[in-house]
Amino acid sequence: MGNKVTLSTIAESLGVSTATVSLALRDSPLVADATREKIKQAAAQSGYIYNRRAASLRTSRSGIVGVLVPDIMNPFFAEILLGIEEELGLNRQTFFLCNHRDDISVQKHFLETLLQFGADGVIVAPAIGTTAEDIKAIEGTGLPVVMVARWVQGSRAPVYRGDDKKGAYMVTRHLLELGHRKLAFIGGRRGTSTGHDRRDGFLAALEQAGIEPDPSLQVGTERTRKAGYDSVRKLFSEKPGCATAIVCFNDLLAIGAMSGLRSLGLEPGKDVAVTGYDDIAEAEISAPTLTSVWNGQQKAGQLAARAMLRILDGETGTGEDRLIEPELRIRESSGKKIA
Repeated sequence: MGNKVTLSTIAESLGVSTATVSLALRDSPLVADATREKIKQAAAQSGYIYNRRAASLRTSRSGIVGVLVPDIMNPFFAEILLGIEEELGLNRQTFFLCNHRDDISVQKHFLETLLQFGADGVIVAPAIGTTAEDIKAIEGTGLPVVMVARWVQGSRAPVYRGDDKKGAYMVTRHLLELGHRKLAFIGGRRGTSTGHDRRDGFLAALEQAGIEPDPSLQVGTERTRKAGYDSVRKLFSEKPGCATAIVCFNDLLAIGAMSGLRSLGLEPGKDVAVTGYDDIAEAEISAPTLTSVWNGQQKAGQLAARAMLRILDGETGTGEDRLIEPELRIRESSGKKIA
């Protein structure tokens, strides 16, 4: 068996110090580009594999960040993860991913695992029921916390998210300006900040228009296509003609709702207006194309990752609540102005 390749082996072969090799393999700007590239090539040719554990002992950093989201199958959270991955990758940070499914016990177990691995920090879209005390307890272990997409009232951890209340107000206002007065709201779990804020935006637009909201037209449900399909079928079967427009918590619900309307012989965008939220890629190619609110989810992921990197570099990490300005994307599903 050949001798094990080490940092010292590479350093000797190139006539540089071990510290220079270590810095180069971590993409440090302290090493000149040409030297860094030369060292990387030598490492690759020799079969050297970066020893993260040994590096963490030297630097007190593991290079690991935990990321927790409720649903990796939802394109909204997939886009957030893409933003996080891009930013962390540029800085040679690895992330461990948890799909907590809004289960507090899963979230807690994963956080314990991160501590066992000596993770540097955690970026989290908190599970339903997470309290400010829970966030404070995580920070008390020495694990910095940055929140993304969701916020926890009373917490001082930084959070990066879309302005859900404003976005829901904008899309509801759009339907009101088209002449709709009977509006339903489908989806969103009231235990999350997004569910709470989007519903508040919907209600604020109705109040401004002098319309008394009908509680029977506000349906709390899961965030899936199937939930949208089932909710619309149930609502319109029990109360035919109850609404001329449906504001959906997200695009998945809206796409399911449009299928539900068709199953009842109603055409979305013509017989009943439908809107979504998040403006996932599918919104542009659905039939009809879906009116939605762009929520900046990839940007939120990028900002959250950058904030974590700043904290790991020694900056303070408390207090910032960054709201990303929403954009209304009007398409066919909201239809034309009605009489």
